[in-house]
This record gives sequence, structure tokens and C-alpha cells, in this order.
Amino acid sequence: MFGRWIESDLAEKLSSPYVQMMFGARQTGKSTLLQKLIPNASIWLDFSAPRQRSEYLRDPGALVERCRGLPVSETAHVVVVDEAQAVPGIFDAVQHLYDSDKRRWRFVLCGSSARKLRKTGANLLPGRTLLHHLYPLTLVERPLPESGSLNYAVESPLALAPVAATPESPLFPVTDLIERMTFGELPGVATGPPERRADVLRAYCLVYLEEELRRESLIKDWAAFSRFLALAASESGQLINYAKISKDAGVSQPTVKSYYQLLEDMFIAFRLPAFSKSRRKNLLSTDRFFFFDLGVRHAAAEVPLDTAMVLGNPGPVFEQWVGIELWKRLKYLGTGRLHYFRTKGGAEVDFIIERDNALVPVEVKWNEKPTLQDARHLLGFLEEHPKAAKQGFIICRCRHPLRLHDKILALPWFCL
Repeated sequence: MFGRWIESDLAEKLSSPYVQMMFGARQTGKSTLLQKLIPNASIWLDFSAPRQRSEYLRDPGALVERCRGLPVSETAHVVVVDEAQAVPGIFDAVQHLYDSDKRRWRFVLCGSSARKLRKTGANLLPGRTLLHHLYPLTLVERPLPESGSLNYAVESPLALAPVAATPESPLFPVTDLIERMTFGELPGVATGPPERRADVLRAYCLVYLEEELRRESLIKDWAAFSRFLALAASESGQLINYAKISKDAGVSQPTVKSYYQLLEDMFIAFRLPAFSKSRRKNLLSTDRFFFFDLGVRHAAAEVPLDTAMVLGNPGPVFEQWVGIELWKRLKYLGTGRLHYFRTKGGAEVDFIIERDNALVPVEVKWNEKPTLQDARHLLGFLEEHPKAAKQGFIICRCRHPLRLHDKILALPWFCL
């Protein structure tokens, strides 16, 4: 099985006396990773299976009896519950067992949606859990082939420790930038047959989303939501325009807002807030909205899933690719926030990384020969925040890192 960035940290924490809770969108590899780390679980429940889900919906307390039926041993029995959000009552059963004996069992709960848990007021075991998230692949898990062209360390706006590859746990297959911008970074897409990638992504949107939403009775008008989904995907990376989406989808603005929240609850989208810690008075404050994976975004937008589509207008897609990569890294690191900066007068910086009391502005350009003119907004931001922001970056298609200014470094995309 392939190596994941979170793997070593998760393996260490699995032995600790807490309930482990892992969230992430479907097909990000949660079950595969847990099967790798827990090959001999005493109990493994999968509530995506209708029969098993129905059984425990009728009687969540059955888990108590089953766990107590396991023989007492020196080592704790590991109990895994996949798609746990489908049976909210299972959290109460886990709390009862955990509180009665913290050494006899180790519980690992896995889920792809937080919506139902919040709506039902499910017990999320406060004070008893360690929370983890799994995302689509990052560059350290699936490096670009050009990454080996440099034989020296390069400064990154947000470095992530490399994954230690072994024969038993290699990195994911490499592929070029355009392929990633077209088909995204889901593990199953990255490792599947190239001729099936488009079909897998379309099925993800048509089958998984419908199954998830219908099962939890979250959508009353599926046709309206389908129209919204295509529109929201088409607008991914841009400022949210509730009025426009509402008009085009034929639903009210409150409904549109609830649909956006639903995508976040299912971990397939995220908001990028505007940077507000500025002396300027004419800043935009509307959030930008991103899908968590470009392949899923394209499939949801119902655009052709081929490289020609991306190359027709690569700049906005490349910007989203960089933003998604930075977002995943911040989430894994566990500290910091990602913003964008834009004024009503047109000054903008694509991404602002806020972490450890420091600000790192990042501009994304689809060109091979960046100039200092490309950095004018970065320089303006650095001048405005001299204490917190020491250096800005341009992520582009240059072949080697380029020092454009003593405070501006242009990086090739494979050095991000």
C-alpha cells in the first residue's frame, strides 16, 4: 500500500487511550489507511453496507454486547466503525464502553460527513477523542516528476515534511502537472487505469453524492441541487455570489447558502476568507469557495474531463491547484489559516498564509518567465506588513527558482 503523510502520526496515536475519530470525503483513502495500520481489528463495522447499517440503526446498543463478548486480554481489542455518521447512536455506545474500561478496547470511528451528526446532536465524545482528517494527495505523497531535477534544498512558502518511501510503502505514481489539473488527486484516480479516470470521477458525483444525500434525507429537491452543484463547481475559486447562483439554480438564497454548507459538511469543499488585518478600508470581504479536488470539481461542473479543457484556460485552474495544495498542508499541520487579499481598486494577492504570527503572501502565475511586474501586489503587501511579512512567493512554470527581488522568490510549481 502507498504511503500517506498522516500515517506515522496516526500509527503512534492509535495506541493512546483515546477514541480516534477520522473524517474526510469519500475516496480519500480512510478505510485503506486504517486497514493498513489495523490489519487485525477485533471488530470492523462498515455502515456503508445497508444490512449492517440497518441492524445498528435498530439497536446501536448491540455494539456494547458484542464488545463485551470479546475475551479479556492483555492487549486492547481494536474496534473500527466506518461511516459512523450513518448511525449517530453508535457514539453513545462507544462512550459507554470507553468510560467503563479505557484499556480493554481501542475505538476508531471514521466518517465522510459531519452534517447528520450535527443535525441529530450526536455525541462526539468531548474530552475522549483525538480528531484526524484525511485529504486528497499532496505533493509529498505524489511528487511531480520534475521534482528530482534540483539537487539542492529550496525554500517553500509552506513546507511539509517528506513522506519516507519504502518498498512496502512507496509514494503514489508520479504524473505531470496538466494531468493533476485535469483529474485531481484522489488516491483511487491516481492509481487507477488512465482510461477509466473520467468515468470514476463522474460516478463520484453522480453516485456517491446522490447516495449520501438521499440516504441522509438532506435534499428535498434533487434536480435543484444538481443545478446548484454544477454552478458552484463552475464558480470554484471565485468569490461566492449567492444572488447569481440563486437566480441561475432557481432556488432561494437561504437554500443556496444551506447547499454550500452541505458541501463543506461533506468535506468536498472549503471557504477561503478574505484577509482583514489591513489598514486599507476598501477591502473585499466575501469568501471564495473551492472544491477540495480539481477532478471532482470538473466532474461536478459537467465539463469535459480531458487535458484540452484545462489547457483552454489553464490560469484559473492552476491557481486552484496551488490553493488546494496549500489548504491541505495547513490542515495537516494543524495550525494556521489561508486567506486571499483583494481591494475594490483591483490590488490582489491570491493567497495569504497566516501561521505562527507570520504572513506569507503567494501569487500564482501561469507563465515561464516571471518578472518583477508580476510581484507588484506582493511588494505592496510586504510594505504594508513589514513586521509579519518578510518574503513573498510567485508560484509559476519557471524551470528553476528565481530571485526577482530581495523579498520575492519565484518558484517552479514542483518546488511548492
